[in-house]
Amino acid sequence: MTVHFIGAGPGAADLITVRGQRLIAAAPVCLYAGSLVPRELLESCPPGARLVDTANLDLDEIVAEMVEATKAGQDVARLHSGDPSVFSAVAEQMRRLDAAGVPYDVTPGVPAFAAAAASLSRELTVPEVAQTVILTRTAERATAMPPGEDLATLGASRATMVLHLAVQRIQAVVAELVPNYGRECPVAVVARASRDDEVVLRGTLADIAAQVIDAGVKRTAVIVVGAALTASQFPDSHLYSTDRCRT
Repeated sequence: MTVHFIGAGPGAADLITVRGQRLIAAAPVCLYAGSLVPRELLESCPPGARLVDTANLDLDEIVAEMVEATKAGQDVARLHSGDPSVFSAVAEQMRRLDAAGVPYDVTPGVPAFAAAAASLSRELTVPEVAQTVILTRTAERATAMPPGEDLATLGASRATMVLHLAVQRIQAVVAELVPNYGRECPVAVVARASRDDEVVLRGTLADIAAQVIDAGVKRTAVIVVGAALTASQFPDSHLYSTDRCRT
């Protein structure tokens, strides 16, 4: 029996892979975070499936549910919002499943930063403007950041930066980014990307904090910073160049 870690997407129920939906439809046990995973996805579960909302469970309780199910000969669909590869806390679950001898696999999903870029109708990597995307977060009310991964250090490149789990301290984030990016650097905040109640705020480091506070955005949001957000004058990508097409 297998535990299937499945990226459930950023919020819209139809932003899930075909593979992920098939695994949900075949699993007699489904674990999901009720506060983040759209309820509509659970409609794909087979009749009589055991549905476990993990929102109020600790790590050991969650793993115990998975281990118990596999020992009973049942596959498990373990739904995670966004994509499991980024800020999903699957690593500690995998470590415990390894210790328990329980097999698992991973099905990717649409990450929040990709959904935010789609809502903004922007590419985060623009030729000769930005070719690097930094995905990071801040340390307040979370585990500590490793040495060298503070915003001042990461921001030195002026690459496109996407911050998760940081909107509740937007004023401090702005203060840390201004020295490298400048007050007029474009910024966007996308809350609940892809959902019906999505909120999109656009501005600069000079005014984005006030917008966030006025809009009452406090969670489930990403902050996108960088020149790629407003770039209009840039060369076409080499991917479509005449020279490349003729070779």
